[in-house]
Amino acid sequence: MLLAIALAMPFLGFLICLLAPRANPKTARAVALAAAGVALAASLGIAPEVMASPATLTQALSLNWIPYPPIHFSIGADGLSLWLVVATALLSLIAILVSGERPAQFFAWLLLLETAILGVFTAQDLFLFFVFFELTLVPCLFLMGQFGQDSGRASSTGATVKFFVYTFAGSVLMLAAITYLFLKSGTFDYQNILAQAQAGSFRLSPAEQLPLFLAFFLAFAVKTPLFPFHGWQADAYATAPSPLAIVMAGMMGKLGAYGLLRFCLPLFPSAARECAGWINGLALVAILYGGLVAIVQPNIKRLLAFSSLSHLGFIVLGIFSFHLNGLDGGAYQMVCHAITTGALFALTGFLEQRKGSAEIADFGGLATKTPWLATVFLVAVLASSGLPSLNNFVGEYLILQGAAFAGIGYAATAAIGVVLSAVYLLWMYQRTFLGARPEADTADLSGREMLAVAPLVLLMVWMGVASGSLLPPQSAVNQKILQQSKMNVEFRVAAPLPEAASGD
Repeated sequence: MLLAIALAMPFLGFLICLLAPRANPKTARAVALAAAGVALAASLGIAPEVMASPATLTQALSLNWIPYPPIHFSIGADGLSLWLVVATALLSLIAILVSGERPAQFFAWLLLLETAILGVFTAQDLFLFFVFFELTLVPCLFLMGQFGQDSGRASSTGATVKFFVYTFAGSVLMLAAITYLFLKSGTFDYQNILAQAQAGSFRLSPAEQLPLFLAFFLAFAVKTPLFPFHGWQADAYATAPSPLAIVMAGMMGKLGAYGLLRFCLPLFPSAARECAGWINGLALVAILYGGLVAIVQPNIKRLLAFSSLSHLGFIVLGIFSFHLNGLDGGAYQMVCHAITTGALFALTGFLEQRKGSAEIADFGGLATKTPWLATVFLVAVLASSGLPSLNNFVGEYLILQGAAFAGIGYAATAAIGVVLSAVYLLWMYQRTFLGARPEADTADLSGREMLAVAPLVLLMVWMGVASGSLLPPQSAVNQKILQQSKMNVEFRVAAPLPEAASGD
């Protein structure tokens, strides 16, 4: 099965690189590239089957793992997880491609991180989901602790400890909630629990739903991160080595947003609706706070970290609009943000390699010396700013539509965040690449670097002008989630993509 291959290959590469710590760096990198490349090919290979029936679970595999309690190694994919799986495989391959010659352990931990993230997006057993969710911490801990850089404000060790404490502590209550669901339903199988709920044999009272919802929400809010659980993010992104930053910024935050959409809405509909008001308030604070703090950041990585905080606030706002357009925009924006932010961190890594710094003050006038780097960086900046015809515009537009139905004030306030993103990103670009400051000779994009970022640029354009080729599978699952949440989905804006309204 292709999904099993996509999950197994990075893990196999991890074992090879970990068990051969003294391997030649070129050999280790070749092994990592091969493992990540096969995983990407396999993830693309599942697309036709998933898109043929996006609202049902395909590529499913279930193996007995622990006899009692009955825990299964159960995986599967549908229209919601498909593009997240592909984006994870793509960004992991790019991260390895731009890593250069590194110790074998470096590639081992990158591959383990890819395995864990893919596991989160495909796990169908709640206990297995928790294992993969927590497993993402291990490679990040080693990569940041061993290969991290000082950020100026916090050492790599301090940032690593903060990241681990925040994310680990946030997940403890979720394990307790998962255990309660098992005791209530008799199974960890998520699809089984949903089937029981639909049949009426599994019910959670509002009094039960609220603490369970909050336990799941806290874990996902920290991982996203959502204000005020974002304290780990800026230092972690600033100190992470560039290849790790590509995957962390591109995919780690999506684990939390995916969990909110996949689990919180269907399992705890009453609590989710009850808490939607203050959660949307936190999302708006994240949008505005992230944008305002990004404006004053002197470091490109820290600026991109707060930019991510702002953009992830949009995703949460779309999810808790309880409107099909908002859910579609949130799901689509997960993939869009992964592509644009992954590209921006990759390009920032190229700058850092050339200047030994990511401080904005150390740059200026680079466009005359590095026209290709400046052009690609500008496309990524414009995409992240939400320029029409590029990818982020589609997701943000749908989110604002959904937010308007939840409350016009939500949409009006969130729209300010769109303006702020243009301010801090374009100002950063102007200080880095434009101006009359004379620059010493700086190398432009190499062939390897261009090969790494070209697919991301193409996807920014493709997802902006041909969203109808990617959005309908996600929309089909979102309609199902709304039905599971017992929400009225009949009154909505005419779908911009007719296919998205016909999924079941």
